[in-house]
Amino acid sequence: VTVALLFLGVLTPAGAASAAALPVVINTWAFRTAAETAWRVLESGGSELDAVERGCGQCEIDQCDGSVGYGGSPDESGETTLDAMIMDGNTMEVGAVADLRRVKNAIGVARKVIEYTKHTLLVGESASLFAVRMGFPYEDLTTQKSLSLYSQWLNQSCQPNYWKNVVPDSSKSCGPYKRREEVTYKEEQTSSQRSVHNHDTIGMVVIGVSGTVASGTSTNGAIHKLPGRVGDSPIAGAGSYADSTAGGAAATGDGDIMMRFLPSYQAVEYMRMGTDPTVACQKVISRIQKYAPKFFGAIICANTTGSYGAACNKIPGFTQFHFMVSNPLLSRPTEQVVDCI
Repeated sequence: VTVALLFLGVLTPAGAASAAALPVVINTWAFRTAAETAWRVLESGGSELDAVERGCGQCEIDQCDGSVGYGGSPDESGETTLDAMIMDGNTMEVGAVADLRRVKNAIGVARKVIEYTKHTLLVGESASLFAVRMGFPYEDLTTQKSLSLYSQWLNQSCQPNYWKNVVPDSSKSCGPYKRREEVTYKEEQTSSQRSVHNHDTIGMVVIGVSGTVASGTSTNGAIHKLPGRVGDSPIAGAGSYADSTAGGAAATGDGDIMMRFLPSYQAVEYMRMGTDPTVACQKVISRIQKYAPKFFGAIICANTTGSYGAACNKIPGFTQFHFMVSNPLLSRPTEQVVDCI
């Protein structure tokens, strides 16, 4: 048993076993059960979209690192809300939900947006009402853990938070805030609030044996966010992107910064031009670095031959990025690691 457990814990450096093979499942972070679930779906004959939905849905059930699914990342009001998306690389259809309340299976609801509406993105209370019409139950997303996180935050004068240019001073009090008449512009300190410890969105790319690509994400967003805040995860081209003529990509990290650059779309376009997936990921990270050198973030990439790669921005406390890969050349879903740039 000990030997087996040790074997399961082995890390494979990215590139050491990255010879192209299909099908392939790749997902952000060391979320093993998500990778295993998605791979089982493919093995049992499920579609690429099925694998993405079930894989990301597994993280919602497992509450991966407290930053996916219910019971984590309470907002300023103490409520947990969810964002998710899923994309079909054959049809380019996207289904997404944001600020979803009181419904646990966010990516499942996102899939229903594709299947039962002509829309792409539903938000807030209306997204929850849609979910109920689709048969999802209302459930409390609050847990003792999320209540504790919220209480601790209140007790430390609501630090950190996402306000600026307000009175009273948002770095010292909980407000309520009013806008300052004079707005000051200064470099954003993006590395202080979100880190590997509190913002681990799951992003997943699945490419089938025929090269069909699907992708998806699920998260409960940035902890202590303003109610109504939506990050990159449910935005097509930002949180993830899938195109069966080129490949797929998914991002994780500081969505308020990363979504401005459409990193997943950009990575897929680099791969369309023949760029190696690892290099495509690195080019995306380098592009964001020019504007936000201290940002926290990473991206995974895979092309239609099954080649894959990843990259991350090196900041204090985050020098390597771990992700999962499953393909026929690996005996099981395998954790891989890249050094940040």
